[in-house]
Amino acid sequence: MSNWGQTRTAAGGGQRQGAGRRPVRRPLLPYLLVLPILLYEGILLVYPIARGVIGSFQSIELATNVAPEWVGLKNYQRMLGDPEFWKVMQTTLLFTGLVILVAISAGLLTALLFNRSFRLRPVARGVLMMPWAMPEVPVVMIFIWILNPQFGVINLFARMIPGVDQNPQWLLDPVLALLWMVLIASWKAFPFYSLVILAALQAIPEEIFEAARVDGANWLQLFRHITLPGIGTTLELLVVLACIFSFKQFTLIYLMTGGGPSGATETIVIRIYNTAFRFYDYSYATALGVAGFVVSLVIAFFFVILQARRAQENF
Repeated sequence: MSNWGQTRTAAGGGQRQGAGRRPVRRPLLPYLLVLPILLYEGILLVYPIARGVIGSFQSIELATNVAPEWVGLKNYQRMLGDPEFWKVMQTTLLFTGLVILVAISAGLLTALLFNRSFRLRPVARGVLMMPWAMPEVPVVMIFIWILNPQFGVINLFARMIPGVDQNPQWLLDPVLALLWMVLIASWKAFPFYSLVILAALQAIPEEIFEAARVDGANWLQLFRHITLPGIGTTLELLVVLACIFSFKQFTLIYLMTGGGPSGATETIVIRIYNTAFRFYDYSYATALGVAGFVVSLVIAFFFVILQARRAQENF
């Protein structure tokens, strides 16, 4: 047999052997590692959300043995026609917007400060993180003592303001109560934002700043044309996170004011809690919960779309 024939026969035999091989079995280990996460997400997140959405279309009476009754969009029609719902949403959006403005601004200023070299900077960073690390219940107890209208420490500073001759009712005045909820929530959250912004600042090469200074740029031009573009993506992410965190803030507001006075600090999560566990109107509470969930999803999708557009522009 010629060499050409032997080569052809060997190739044909190799094809027949390859055709008879069994398919390669994929290892099960990756799927087994993912399974606990899927179970956690499914049982503790997806299932409660699904039950809440279904419950919003039903009339639920937990105090009786009556099975839930399907009522369709009745709960949502009640919600959209309820003036108190729109007042709560207005308060929620106002509270969220003010917390974003105050907390992100404070985080940016402190991050710019700690980005400079000075003595005891590690100690100062540790002190900065204390508000964020403190549990919410002790924070509430401290501020209730500080804002006490009779012996609160803040009254000493209020008396220094011209025209103030009496201790203000800090948590009984609607405007002051909302203002203090914003300040306390911002004070609790801004160290985290400062830490993230500081990490983004330190990722900007120092050579860029040195080259700009050589060209005669001042500090405002450096901040506008180098610093802000360098941390722009981080700021966008923090704005979305601050929006979601503020939107679902419950412990501070509930323990400080309970939503009062006269509903001045009643956000959507406080309204859901009061509706479900004080007035036992579970079906309407689920509809309110779905409304809050949808708003959070809209915020998250807005951020995803913004990031996709940025990636497309950079590409």
